[in-house]
Amino acid sequence: MSAADITLLVFTLCNSLRVLAYAPQIAKAAKDNSGAQAISFATWGLFLFANVSAVAYALVNKEDWMMAGMFIGNAAGCIAILLIAAWKRTVHRGQLAEQTAHEAKPHCGNPAADMKRIWPSEHGSGRGYSGVHLHQSN
Repeated sequence: MSAADITLLVFTLCNSLRVLAYAPQIAKAAKDNSGAQAISFATWGLFLFANVSAVAYALVNKEDWMMAGMFIGNAAGCIAILLIAAWKRTVHRGQLAEQTAHEAKPHCGNPAADMKRIWPSEHGSGRGYSGVHLHQSN
């Protein structure tokens, strides 16, 4: 086996396995409930661009459809991760906006009662909005 054969074998094996390696990242991004903040759009966008340029190289310079196919698979993995992360961030932003709007509204229409509920006086129940004991009375 020549050096060229060995490097081709290693290249093919590594890039074939790399296509499979996207699955755990895709699954984690899909399960994430915090807007997929750990996903870097810049990094995954660069990976996508690198794979698309490798497809172009394989087709234009080498006329190698097998190589191009591997990089198309890698590009598809990058696209899946980017789309899931974008979707998760959009949903998360909407949830945060809804939560913020809900918290900004007075809950009973009586500002004095809302203030007492959030910041109880010495004569109040001693419990804040969440029901957590805020101070002890003697």
